[in-house]
Amino acid sequence: MLFKIIKKIIKKEKSHNLIKKLKILIGGASSKFFHLKEFQKSLTKLGVECKLVIDTDICDGFPSRKISNWFQTRNKFDRLISDFKPDIILVDRQRHFAKIASRQKIPLMIHLRGDIWKEIKWAKETTYKSFLKKIALEVWVSIAKETFDKSFLIIPICKHLEKIVKENYPDKKTAVMYQGISSERWYPSNGMQLKHPCVGLLQGAVIWGKAQEMLVLQKVLESMPNVMFYWVGDGPYRDKILPVLEKYDNFKWLGPLQYPDGVREYLTEIDIYALVSGIDMSPLTLQEAQLMKKPVVATNVGGISELMKDNETGFLVEKGNPEELIEKISFLIDNEEKRDEMGIAGRKFVEENFSWEKIAKEFVNILEGYNIK
Repeated sequence: MLFKIIKKIIKKEKSHNLIKKLKILIGGASSKFFHLKEFQKSLTKLGVECKLVIDTDICDGFPSRKISNWFQTRNKFDRLISDFKPDIILVDRQRHFAKIASRQKIPLMIHLRGDIWKEIKWAKETTYKSFLKKIALEVWVSIAKETFDKSFLIIPICKHLEKIVKENYPDKKTAVMYQGISSERWYPSNGMQLKHPCVGLLQGAVIWGKAQEMLVLQKVLESMPNVMFYWVGDGPYRDKILPVLEKYDNFKWLGPLQYPDGVREYLTEIDIYALVSGIDMSPLTLQEAQLMKKPVVATNVGGISELMKDNETGFLVEKGNPEELIEKISFLIDNEEKRDEMGIAGRKFVEENFSWEKIAKEFVNILEGYNIK
């Protein structure tokens, strides 16, 4: 029995040492570079050699927003592969970089952040109706399909999204890896003054299926005239939201804020954080608000329930239910002690479950589990 245990330990140690010798190339969006850098640092501490690049700096093409990028060649990509010689390529979105990476004889992993299939459907129904936009969307769909088809492993950002991946690719290998966050970056920071009591909303208006849920706030604003609601965020659907909500004196749009400093000042000042979304897989703002010791009230959709503890760090409410939003927000406004209690529990929960050190170790375990050496 003892011999078997020793043999197992030796085998695990050999596997871990081989993982440390791996070279991983990470290609991601510029908007996520701040967070991917933290991931890279944590992997490096574990002895894994990583190189992080902004995907569009290396490879891009039609229908990128930068027309000059349409004429990029793949020379930069080829030089990168030749110089770094990665054993694995990890991408965090399905763009031209990912497409070319999928054609290499190198295992490709996709860190999937959202329900791309539903997002494509919404895009077709809303902003992508013109002839040129329809062509652009078809190109993105084609790139995504090729990337998914040729990937070795899809890594959804939450368990809810993993189920969706399995519905579309039942035979594809998957493993969940949550979004990490560095708690030391989130601390009280003065600089913003808001009217109290107040509720803070920190979410984009990029995907209609997410943003349209904010319209349920009409009834909330009507019922709570003495509570201010501040929205930080932006996106193409802003003009569908603001004309409806700005009619109320207790609603104010603050636009986008500098990240992370402006966001930290905002989260310091609010009393309650509300996430009113129609669908969300792993909203980073939910983790940030909890690290800032704010009680949260969030719609119970997608992977949101995986990022908080209902009745401990805040409250989950049903989608399309303004009455429940009113009830939970009113309770927290009237109970400062409960707000503080939930805020403390929220920071502890995020620190214990979503530190980059923990996420990096779980990623290494994924590699070991799939025998990638």
